[in-house]
Parts: sequence; C-alpha cells; structure tokens
Amino acid sequence: MAKRVVTLRQTAGGPDIAADSILNAMASAIIVVNGAGAIVHVNLAAENFLQGGAEHLKGRPLMELLPDDNPLFSLIQQVRERGFAISEYGITLESPRIGKHFVNLHASPLAEDPKSVVVTLQQRSIADKIDRQLTHRGAARSVTAMAAMLAHEVKNPLSGIRGAAQLLEQDSTGDDRALTELIRDEADRICNMVDRMEVFSESGPFERQAVNIHQVLDRVQQLAKNGFGKHLRYVANFDPSLPPVLGNRDQLVQAFLNLIKNATEAAPAKGGEITLETAYQQGVRFAVPGVSSRIHLPLRVSVKDNGEGIPEDIKEYLFDPFVTSKPQGSGLGLALVAKIIGDHGGVIECQSEPKKTEFRVMLPMAEGVALGAPEETP
Repeated sequence: MAKRVVTLRQTAGGPDIAADSILNAMASAIIVVNGAGAIVHVNLAAENFLQGGAEHLKGRPLMELLPDDNPLFSLIQQVRERGFAISEYGITLESPRIGKHFVNLHASPLAEDPKSVVVTLQQRSIADKIDRQLTHRGAARSVTAMAAMLAHEVKNPLSGIRGAAQLLEQDSTGDDRALTELIRDEADRICNMVDRMEVFSESGPFERQAVNIHQVLDRVQQLAKNGFGKHLRYVANFDPSLPPVLGNRDQLVQAFLNLIKNATEAAPAKGGEITLETAYQQGVRFAVPGVSSRIHLPLRVSVKDNGEGIPEDIKEYLFDPFVTSKPQGSGLGLALVAKIIGDHGGVIECQSEPKKTEFRVMLPMAEGVALGAPEETP
C-alpha cells in the first residue's frame, strides 16, 4: 500500500490542512462511488477495509469487491432515489476479499453530484455485536421473570407470616410485642418491594394508538416543574412537525417521567438544566432480533442534563436491574424504561460525559398519519 505524505500549508490563521489529510485521519472507512457504481475516492481506512491501495481501487466497480446482493448496494440505491442520507446499524459485509465485518453504515448523496454517494463504514467491536436493543430487552425480560417469581413465591408466605405475627402481638407485652411488630413491619417492607417489582410483570399486549409525544413530554415536564425538579431550569427544543408515535400514552408518560426524574437527580442544585429535544430522523433503521426486515425508527426524543455524568464502571450495565449510582436508589427505574421502550418496538441509548448526559429514545411513528398531522385530544 502506497505511503501517503501529508502536506500542511501555512496561512495567516494557522495551518491549512488538506481535505484528504483529514479524511485519512478518520478511523471510519469512507468510500465515494459515482452514478455508475465505480469507486472515485477512498480514505486510508477504506483502503485497509477493501484490501487495496487507492490507485488500484479508483475506477473499479464496487460490485467487483462485494457480492451484488450485499445490503450496501440497496442502501446506495435508496439514497440515489430519495435524495437524503440513510443510516443502518448492525449490517454484515462479507466477501472472500475482505472477510466478514459487522458494521454501521451511513450513506449520503454528494451535494455536487446527487448520483454520487458517500458511504461511511464504522466497524463495530466484538463486544458490540450484541445489539443494544436486544441487550436492553433481555435485561427487562429478566426483571419480568423475577417479578412473576416474587409475586408467586414470596408474597403468599409473607402474608401468612404477617398474620401469625399479628395474632402473637395480641397476647404479647413488652419486648415480645416489639419483636412481633418488627416481624410485621419487615413483612410489609418486603411486600412493598415485591409490589414495586410487579410493574415489570407481563400484562399481555397493550393498546396502541397515535400519540402526540409533545403532549407526553409537556405532561412530565409539568410534573417535574411542580414537584421533584422545581429547582431546575428547563429547555424544550421540539420539532413541531413531528408525526405521532405509535404507542400507549400512559406507558410513555411513565417512561419519560422516569428519565426526567433521573435527570433532575443528576443535575446540580445550582445551575442545573434539563433539556428535552425531539427530531425526525428520516433515514435511521435498526435490525430487530427475530425479524427479517429492518424497522424504521424515525422519531427521536432526547432527555439531557448537565450533571457530573454516569460513572464509567456502570455505563455498560445501565439498563440492567438493580444497577444504580444513587445511595438510596433501587436501580429499577431505567430497567423499567428499557422494558417500556422495548415493548413499543423502540430503542434507548445513553451517552454521558461530564456536564452532558443524554438519554436518546428512538420510536416508530403511527403509520398512515401524515407528517405534521395533529392528534385528536380526548
């Protein structure tokens, strides 16, 4: 592979770095194909990915390097036809030449020539091969099974223990009465914990309809402002043209109420700020385990806070039950959120650094409802 020489041109404002040098410094593979499907540009990462030097690759049809049934070509064609960028996550690219790779793809039309498409391939690590959505749903399912087990195996004998303690309490005095009260109070405490777990139990299919997500966010923001988060500043950046979400209003209120409550607890008491954002992402699709097609999740809702950030040691397990960084936290709030969003066929992700933590929820829209169509208010 030919060695590249980077040349910097000094200007009054500092070094002027050539565009090629910037592209070559990127870890993601970048490939530009023209309207005929031939490669016109690659960066160094793409040379490594395609196993060839730039001079050798330029002018060659991309189909010579990858099988023609590869999903990459379908993505390129859709970009040409629709004229906007499209992203797909969890795609397998495989050929005898390049081997097998698990990647995220992003394709967008070139402004100067809409028939030319810029493809960015970001390789996912082995640890990241398990789709985040599957991981979060798996965590929620484990809590669901635990809730069912606790309700059946724990609450019934506890009621007997509590009843026996009440009978003993009637004929006891002094220290004996204190002990029976202790038994009764501890039985009540365990029952309360089990009741909290029962929110995870399977309740069968829930009713879905077109839901105005902004009404949901306005509701939870009002609850926060008048209660647990009244000491904070709130910023709402809403896309007014956002179409309705296909979902259950009450469950979505519960999910976003938990996210906002988490954000208010993480934000500093002085200068704390919570930001709510909505956006329409036209080209974002995800693979769902057990489904051959890729689902379209165009509706993004973000909940941000300016707190200290999430500790590194729990980021990977954030949506698992009983994982929390709060001294008095139960670790069930985010697990419940993951279950609700998963039940809606959506995806939840988190990015966190000091002064900026964002929980990003992507949801399906209600099919057959035009963009910007208002929801009927009951």
